[in-house]
Amino acid sequence: MPPKSKDGEPRALAVALKYSPGDSAPTVVAKGRGLIAEEIISRAREHGIFVHESPELVALLSQVNLDGQIPPQLYIAVAELLAWIYQVEREGAPAERLIPENLG
Repeated sequence: MPPKSKDGEPRALAVALKYSPGDSAPTVVAKGRGLIAEEIISRAREHGIFVHESPELVALLSQVNLDGQIPPQLYIAVAELLAWIYQVEREGAPAERLIPENLG
């Protein structure tokens, strides 16, 4: 269940990952909730970075320390998401309008 704000509304939670070919695993480069999460999401969108909304995955990734690599238990989920993003980018489709079938 997502964290709640004082007024009972779900609070935003965001985690930013970085992965480059040759890295052993994606790394958590930013995370936060509330206003910080909103800023992470806003900046990502401003720079054309894909934002995937999966509360369950974000909750798990938010437990990883900043600059820490994701745990092996999340490799498959994150790898499938990265592969899907790569495919969408190659096809030139706007990723924010599509939901990956196996992740959405």
